[in-house]
Amino acid sequence: CPCKPLICMSVCGNRLVCTTDPISLDDCCKDGKERGQESQDCTSLPLISESTTCRIAQEQCCTAVLEDNICTSGINVAKDQGSCDALLSSSTCETKTAKTCCECCLLGRAAQERGLSCDLTLAVWYQCGLVSRACCVDRSPNSDGKPGDAQNTEDQCKAAGCSQSCFNGSCACLEGYKLKADAKTCEDINECLLGSHHCRGGERCINTLGSYRCQRVISCGTGYELTDNNKCEDIDECETGTHNCGAELECQNTAGSFRCRPRVQCGLGFIQDALGSCIDINECLSVTGPCPSGHMCFNTVGSYTCQRHSVTCGRGYHLNADGSRCVDIDECAGPDNSCDGHGCINLVGSYRCECRAGFIFNSISRSCEDINECRNYPGRLCAHKCENILGSYKCSCTMGFKLAADGRNCDDLNECESSPCSQECANVYGSYQCYCRRGYQLSDADGITCEDIDECALPTGGHICSYRCHNTPGSFLCTCPATGYTLAPNGRSCQDIDECVTSTHSCSESESCFNIQGGYKCLNFDCPANYRRSGDTRPRVDRADFIRCVKSCQPNDISCMLNPILSFSHTAISLPTFREFNKPEEIVFLRSPTPSHLPHMDSPEIVYDILEGNVQNSFDIIKRLDHGMIVGVVRQVKPLVGPVSSVLKLAMNYVTNGVVSHRNIINVHIYVSEFWF
Repeated sequence: CPCKPLICMSVCGNRLVCTTDPISLDDCCKDGKERGQESQDCTSLPLISESTTCRIAQEQCCTAVLEDNICTSGINVAKDQGSCDALLSSSTCETKTAKTCCECCLLGRAAQERGLSCDLTLAVWYQCGLVSRACCVDRSPNSDGKPGDAQNTEDQCKAAGCSQSCFNGSCACLEGYKLKADAKTCEDINECLLGSHHCRGGERCINTLGSYRCQRVISCGTGYELTDNNKCEDIDECETGTHNCGAELECQNTAGSFRCRPRVQCGLGFIQDALGSCIDINECLSVTGPCPSGHMCFNTVGSYTCQRHSVTCGRGYHLNADGSRCVDIDECAGPDNSCDGHGCINLVGSYRCECRAGFIFNSISRSCEDINECRNYPGRLCAHKCENILGSYKCSCTMGFKLAADGRNCDDLNECESSPCSQECANVYGSYQCYCRRGYQLSDADGITCEDIDECALPTGGHICSYRCHNTPGSFLCTCPATGYTLAPNGRSCQDIDECVTSTHSCSESESCFNIQGGYKCLNFDCPANYRRSGDTRPRVDRADFIRCVKSCQPNDISCMLNPILSFSHTAISLPTFREFNKPEEIVFLRSPTPSHLPHMDSPEIVYDILEGNVQNSFDIIKRLDHGMIVGVVRQVKPLVGPVSSVLKLAMNYVTNGVVSHRNIINVHIYVSEFWF
């Protein structure tokens, strides 16, 4: 797992969420510290509570104790040994933490030895600065361990003007703050900006001095409010006075709302409405009727009266004032006549309506009814859609059209005038079409927005650029490795820079510059003892010969003369990486000299062999007859992933009667580049 930070701050701190867990967070932290002192695994502690907050407190307090102990051990190594070499033998997280504290302590000790200020001006980690200052102050002449030193250091710290607290004579800050560049003043850490907060999904981080708080992004809804502890609580509208109950109504709070209840109860013969008003009950309209047969019911306020029938009148008539006879009812009398605003003509025992345009009189219901022109004259009134309205009709158009000046026909609407498309727009009859510029494509989601085409992510994206492809808005950009290559004129391929030709190498005069893919090599081949450099290139190596050393023995040097090795040759080749093979790749050809060039040899058998440097068995060597001459062919049979540098040592053996009489050694210096284009 990745190393934890040197000093872990408590996840909760002064930002604890209220919990109903009977175990306090102090108890949870105390348990974690005790287990940290016992060097237990802080990520798998036995839980003392089911609360997630308690578990976090246990783990973080345990981790703080472990890391403080590890850091202290690193400081002690620096003080006792003056070196951190003892901490280099392991790569565990604990050792790396101890090594960090050890090296920061050495920085402070070095500053004290050179007479520099204990306040580092280096851009090191904040905790590293504290450790460095503590080790520097600890070794200062004023820190010799005499009684009263701690008090003097504290007095010095206070005299220095620390804004919050001191640590071994250095200014320090409380949790949620960090030390400014003046090493005295503390400033608030914006956990929301740094992303070090622990707000959950649906919550927004709000920075506060020394801390932060999490606030719900989604509102609580009508009738609820968000409290300081980030919970939704009911609003008591009755208590806050935000209800709309009338003076005669009493407010009663409910969850998320309220109710208005009447303060006064209505008497007999009345009913209370929603506003608390008392409304008279018309007892005469009841199904059974309150009056006995032969009587007429008359409603009164809060009650009713019954009168005996004297005369029965038909429809369109009613009793006169004294109830002695039936008289015609004038239905047209008064502003609210029976024709609802249309012309009204009273008739004896009846009436007739003169309807306005757009209406027709219904003799059965005796009222003016609206004429539905759209249904009666389909397709003849409007070009597109017809909507019936009271006394008339209204024409409208389908999407993509607008109503013409005559109110009936529809003209094409040029939607492009309102710029609905993100890039280009083409108006068509009744609609429009969005299209995009080169390098963009129309979004399938809305058909309006133009989205950038990531050419690098297309199925052919790997073949666009020979090295790396970087998508740009509406296009793409090819790049090459930082050194050794340049972008070709086509903007896609990478070309190797021949440093040897451009004289941009750093080889000395005694060295030969050899260009390889993405760089160069400075080569210097010397001949061994009893051998001299020769301009003769035999045995020939058809790849960049650099030097050939032939045997040159001193007179009477028998051991030199008996040495079967006739020559040493050095050559170099450059190969790309990630080569894919359909068949072996022939890279070096060894052509043997004719027997006349060999001393005391009559048509020997030539045997080729690979002595050393066959990395991962990636090479082999075969014999071939080419124009009457035996040729040794070195082949690459497996791909090599660069960068790789290797010397392939080859032997050309001359065998007579089963015995190797002479031998030529060929050293092929192979350089496999890191890249393959």
